[in-house]
Amino acid sequence: MDALPDDIDALRAALIEARGRAALAEADAAQARAERSGDQALIATLKLQIEKLQRDLYGRRSERTSRLLDQLEFQLEEAEASVGEDDLAVERATEVTGAARITRKAPSRKPFPAHLPRERVVIPAPAVCPCCGSTRLCKLGESVTETAERIPARWKIIQTVREKFSCRDCETISQPPAPFHTTPRGWAGPNLLATLLFEKFGQHQPLNRQCERFAKEGMEISLSTAADQVGAACGVLKPLLDRLAAHVLAAERLHGDDTTVPVLAKGKTDTGRIWVYVRDDRPFAGAAAPAAPAALFHYSRDRGGGHPEAHLAGWAGVLQADAYAGYNRLYDASRQPEPVAEALCWAHARRKFFELADIAANKRRGKGAPPISPLALEAVRRIDPLFDIEREALGRSAADRLALRTELSKPRIEELETWMRAARAGMSKHAPVAKAMDYMLTRWEGFTRFLRDGRVCLTNNAAERALRGIALGRRAWLFCGSDRGGQRAAAMYSLIVTAKMNDIDPQAWLADVLARINDLPQTKLHELLPWEWKRLHETTTAI
Repeated sequence: MDALPDDIDALRAALIEARGRAALAEADAAQARAERSGDQALIATLKLQIEKLQRDLYGRRSERTSRLLDQLEFQLEEAEASVGEDDLAVERATEVTGAARITRKAPSRKPFPAHLPRERVVIPAPAVCPCCGSTRLCKLGESVTETAERIPARWKIIQTVREKFSCRDCETISQPPAPFHTTPRGWAGPNLLATLLFEKFGQHQPLNRQCERFAKEGMEISLSTAADQVGAACGVLKPLLDRLAAHVLAAERLHGDDTTVPVLAKGKTDTGRIWVYVRDDRPFAGAAAPAAPAALFHYSRDRGGGHPEAHLAGWAGVLQADAYAGYNRLYDASRQPEPVAEALCWAHARRKFFELADIAANKRRGKGAPPISPLALEAVRRIDPLFDIEREALGRSAADRLALRTELSKPRIEELETWMRAARAGMSKHAPVAKAMDYMLTRWEGFTRFLRDGRVCLTNNAAERALRGIALGRRAWLFCGSDRGGQRAAAMYSLIVTAKMNDIDPQAWLADVLARINDLPQTKLHELLPWEWKRLHETTTAI
């Protein structure tokens, strides 16, 4: 170690030099961290792109692929956040040392949407030349930097003034009629009502949380007042819901499913059910314009078979669902006006085998996990090609789909049935794989209906997608407050999910509907249905 100088000035100079070296070292370390974070983000991005391309090329291989994509997206999010943090550390270290740093190439960014308004903020130009002090300056051009900004919610009170007039001849006092209000005691405008409805039923934000946010924004609304407006708005939308229900039940084929929903009861929470029936003819429409997709929800306190029987009273067609016994009375040959045709979901059937063949999940369970079943693995291997064929059939007409299935799917189905019956004959009825096979073999006609009807889909995923929002939101809203609350929720889910299925913003649509519905005659009420509303708005925009 070198001896330290005795002179104070020399010591001060040495200290300054040491601090400079330390700052440079810190800057180098920050630069290295930033470059490493950038490399990690690039690797995560490439992995994610590879997985997505492989899935597009070869199809969804298993549920594990979906879990892997979610994991990679989360990893990419964390890596990108680390890059931003480390780049900031590099900038700060560079400012301290004054050294020039090597910067990473900035990632390409898509331009901001053209429809968003632009606000120009012009930095005042210098009055004199910073070099020589001359005032003879000439503008050569300008550089524009765009930054996205979000403006917090802005409240306003609309005052509608109705002036009174008195006639000087007859002394009659006249006044314009009172303005239209969406709801009785209509202190809330249609946009506020749409916000309350969409955030409660579409974004799963309970009214108490909404009221807390409104108070912080300067507008205090009591919970009871907000709830009163929600109930009134749901009543206003009832005629539109009836039109939507008629459209759904006019379908020749429906997807049906249900899920649990907690319901507040005396001193406890009961488990109710939300049922959904989805009309979606797009997969087999072919070149013809398909009927608009729509979803109809119902609420019940239990899962009794009488509920779907009441929901579909008078309807006949093909019902795509799982093997729930409550649907059996719909399939009965003596049902009036005629029995419903049963079409079962191959995704449900495959899942029973996959759970017995999921190597990754089995490894996570540890020593107590049951052994992987070779028969279940073989069943998954035989079923998966059917999904590949269906991807090829997607969007074709019913006749073309049926022809493709007859050529490609039917031989595989026959081989699967022969293999499954032979394997099942040598197993105990208590074996898990035997139960998965029995689930299919005892309902074989329902599972093979898609080979006889090109309209039938291989899976019931359309209904499961419609229910996904409820499953995601249960933890936010905890429970329905009553049976009436469950029925209100089902009605609003019908409207909001249908709007999403037709690719329109549910909140904007609800706001426009609430502003117009009481002024429209019954003969024009259909114009407010999501698909008609979208068509009319696109036509108006085009003009």
